[in-house]
Amino acid sequence: MEFAVGIVLGAVIALSTTAIGFARDRSFYPTVLIVVASYYGLFAVMSGSMWTLAIEAVPMAVFVGLAVIGFKRSGWFVAMGLFGHVLFDFIHKQVIENTGVPLWWPGFCLAIDFTLGAFLSFYLLRSRRRDNAL
Repeated sequence: MEFAVGIVLGAVIALSTTAIGFARDRSFYPTVLIVVASYYGLFAVMSGSMWTLAIEAVPMAVFVGLAVIGFKRSGWFVAMGLFGHVLFDFIHKQVIENTGVPLWWPGFCLAIDFTLGAFLSFYLLRSRRRDNAL
């Protein structure tokens, strides 16, 4: 169920923010990646473990770094970050013990990350084709 909700919500977010015009702003998807990266830190705080928060801060910093590089250089780094977070969601439980993470979260986050990453990739490919046609 969490996968279906993540896919549907990701599609609704991608399509609605594109229609409204938010996604045209170069900072939109990097901001999404930073927010996505922060949730495991939030769950660490909810668990009450500063040690877990310190451990979660390492991958958070990597994803924030990809968001910043993506904002400054190329949206492909942001897409890479979203797809990388899919992988992180998939292996998170095996590499970091964070008792604050709800059981359904990794599947939900994995699905929404993948959907947003796929939409951003499609947008970047479409934009490149349009730019090359000029």
